[in-house]
Amino acid sequence: MFKKVLLGMLAVMALSGSMFAGVTTTTLSSTQKASLLFMYQEEKVARDVYYTLGKKYPTAKTFADIQLSEQQHVDAVEKLCIKYKVDISKVQESVVGVFVLPELQTLYNILLAQGSTSLLAGLKVGVAIEEKDIADILVAEVGMPSDVVSVFENLRAGSYSHLDAFT
Repeated sequence: MFKKVLLGMLAVMALSGSMFAGVTTTTLSSTQKASLLFMYQEEKVARDVYYTLGKKYPTAKTFADIQLSEQQHVDAVEKLCIKYKVDISKVQESVVGVFVLPELQTLYNILLAQGSTSLLAGLKVGVAIEEKDIADILVAEVGMPSDVVSVFENLRAGSYSHLDAFT
């Protein structure tokens, strides 16, 4: 399990660090920018839920391991947001549990409440997060520039790996 998480982290790090060299920046529509902001915040939801549940269930290393991978996902999408001039000035990335998009704030609150009832419930929340992430990435990547699609494909691969770890 840890090996899968580590491989997913390395793949995202490799892409996020080197993929922008020599890539021409295109202008994204307001819908595409909103999609990038959503994905940036959704990756933060995963990271923050796993961080918080990892503190609640310290013997379940899955949360801690995957939370590290989710940070790499957050970083990769943040770089895309910066590249494509998506306004992320109101995002408080370092503050756990705070989101600029009300829909994702509500999602975080619900998932955390559900996952806090028991370790099994927490693992089920992990499954729900990864399934939602996979579905949302598939929608968000449609019509995006190739570098965004490439990052999203890696995020999706990571989510499948995380899904395996939670099940």
